[in-house]
Amino acid sequence: MDQHELDLLEKYAPTDPELKSLWEDHVLYEKQVEKLESKAYRTPTEEQTLKQLKKQKLENKTRLMDTLDNLKKAEQ
Repeated sequence: MDQHELDLLEKYAPTDPELKSLWEDHVLYEKQVEKLESKAYRTPTEEQTLKQLKKQKLENKTRLMDTLDNLKKAEQ
């Protein structure tokens, strides 16, 4: 994310519950993915969990970026 997108988040998240939720979910997925990726060895269950988390994170980020793109357009 670039600085402008982070600025939009800071500006609109306090008053937009959906945007705030998308951002909080993004941060949560990021932390969970980092935690699993930092392990030297992962069990097959952890590998499956990691794949699912990455998929959820990508879907969430797509929705977040779409929302931010709409906000950018609205500000112009």
